[in-house]
Amino acid sequence: MTTDCVVYAADGLAEWTDLEAARDAEGTTWVRVTDPTDEELDSVADAYDIHALEVEDVRGDVRPKVEEFDEHTFVLVKAATLQRGDVAFAEELHVQQVGLFLGDDWLVTVEPERIEALDDVWERVHREEPRLASRGADFTAYRCLDRVVDDYFSILDDIEDDIEVVEDEVVDAAGEDVLERINDLRRDLLSVRRLLWPTREAVGVLARGDPEQIGEDAEKYYRDVYDHLVQLVDLVETYRDLTSGARDIYLNALSMSTNDAMKKLTVVATVILPLTFVAGVYGMNFEYMPELAWQYGYPAVMVGMGAMALILVAYFRREDWV
Repeated sequence: MTTDCVVYAADGLAEWTDLEAARDAEGTTWVRVTDPTDEELDSVADAYDIHALEVEDVRGDVRPKVEEFDEHTFVLVKAATLQRGDVAFAEELHVQQVGLFLGDDWLVTVEPERIEALDDVWERVHREEPRLASRGADFTAYRCLDRVVDDYFSILDDIEDDIEVVEDEVVDAAGEDVLERINDLRRDLLSVRRLLWPTREAVGVLARGDPEQIGEDAEKYYRDVYDHLVQLVDLVETYRDLTSGARDIYLNALSMSTNDAMKKLTVVATVILPLTFVAGVYGMNFEYMPELAWQYGYPAVMVGMGAMALILVAYFRREDWV
């Protein structure tokens, strides 16, 4: 486990090791807990009066949500990255739970492992822009949520690039692997959609300023995150329509290819059918068939069969079948 604690006060940013003292210190406190054991997480929960049910939600795999308690607000979101390579579908969209416990002047974040989105905010607060923490714990929590949501845009950008490639492949040469890639994209989009909808609902609670810990000045920032999530949901629906269109184009191209093959086979069968009939008639070799004794019977039959074939081919060519 890694526990980092900073307090921003009037005299600047300072690191603390005593979590309980940091909670009561003057200024804005941010406690960042990474990869905790059960005992360590319980210790942090005791220091900041975090309910056992909240701890259970952080440990488990539950949908994003917001819950209000007497002294703080619990926000659960999910950081996501899109993994590439020969992996199972369940591992393509890698999701990690992030718990944010927001008090009046303190913020506790819990991560199962270090998450790049929170790393970026931590670096900006800790080194580059410590004044961000001076704007309150609610603003710091906003920066964390905003950075997590920004990663969703990166995921959809990657999916959009894949959709463009698949659309080109469907038009140029539709192979069996193209349909498999289309189905993979649809599954990825479904996973992203399942992630975005509850996240939008949770951030909507914060954007309305329902929790006491969200100040009026911070509400507009949460509304901006909410607007981003609405945009993301719209993008997912648009991309699902695009993948559905690409699948329809693939199926139509496959159907047209099948129809073309069937048309050619029909032409061949139609040309061969009368020839087979003639060959079958004269192949009976009955004793009193008059043509059997004719000197020019064989060449006459062959010429007749060739003429029938040429006439049928000419007819099908005129009808654009061949």
